[in-house]
Amino acid sequence: MSQSIPLSLIHLPCSSSDPLLPEYSEQTLACVTFIQSDCIAAEPTSTVVQVNTPMIGVNDQHVELWSAGGALSAGELNGVKYRFNHELLFGSIILSESAFTEAPAENGGEATPLQRATKLAFTSIFGLLEALDYPHLLRIWNYFPAINSESYELERYRQFNIGRQQAFSACGRSLTKDIPAACALGTMGGELVIYFIAVHEKPIAIENPRQVSAYHYPPEYGPSEPTFSRATLGFIGEQEVLFISGTASIVGHKSIHIGDVVAQTKETLLNIEAVIKEASQHSSRQSYTLEELVYKVYLRRQDDFKAVHQLLVEKVGPTVQVSYLEADICRQDLLVEIEAVAGVPLKSL
Repeated sequence: MSQSIPLSLIHLPCSSSDPLLPEYSEQTLACVTFIQSDCIAAEPTSTVVQVNTPMIGVNDQHVELWSAGGALSAGELNGVKYRFNHELLFGSIILSESAFTEAPAENGGEATPLQRATKLAFTSIFGLLEALDYPHLLRIWNYFPAINSESYELERYRQFNIGRQQAFSACGRSLTKDIPAACALGTMGGELVIYFIAVHEKPIAIENPRQVSAYHYPPEYGPSEPTFSRATLGFIGEQEVLFISGTASIVGHKSIHIGDVVAQTKETLLNIEAVIKEASQHSSRQSYTLEELVYKVYLRRQDDFKAVHQLLVEKVGPTVQVSYLEADICRQDLLVEIEAVAGVPLKSL
């Protein structure tokens, strides 16, 4: 594997991973798997992240290997497992809500177990970044079950947003600018799973002119605004990378094309086009295009796979690089969410 690429991604079929993992283990930051599998058990040195969002429409399930050049070190601090080199850090934390009881909230009312778990997770992440001097979150992924369900008289996604914002505020982090790209998806069960990439150099936060910034959403979307940017453009050494957050059929701040997955997908791609146009204005190297992105598509309903895939082939091209996962979207009226990355070489084995 080349030592010259600070960050790269490998899609490794589970059926092939046992014999192949030793070849890549020395430079593997993390193995991310979206199915219950023993196929990564042979990799003891990297961070292993299990996300319960089943893959759709592929004959051979694969794991994601996030890899990096140079010497890697590993450790764990306050429940956050991590691996890093001199240019970037990859970390993860997994918490069970059952370990958290309902507790009095500082602003009145009760802090729910999910809110408390989320606040602790992000507080622990920020503590690690400070301890290891990787001050800037570049991209963060958030997964937890029953995201659209209501408990304690509040939707669980809104509980998550409260806990996340509390942690950002408590740790002196900005709530309205210089914040990472992110997604939040509902899993088929399990625990709160968060993983992330952090870097030394401050990334550029990118917003979408077609949408209200998530951190400026009106109160109808919950007592705390979602704390993420639409994308981040950053440098890992000499490598420019673009991480596009989970993107959906939202114009302004409103969901549109309710009930129509094809129309929602078209609108989502328009939003991604707007984001990459904005990112291209800040890039020192290139103008980004839909064709060069590596996509991850989350579908609320497995039956929508064929229609969505056909549309992506039409809009992006027959060689579109895409994975499909079954997951609940953060708004009940949304059927599809798409995230993407550019500048990170992808190898499929």
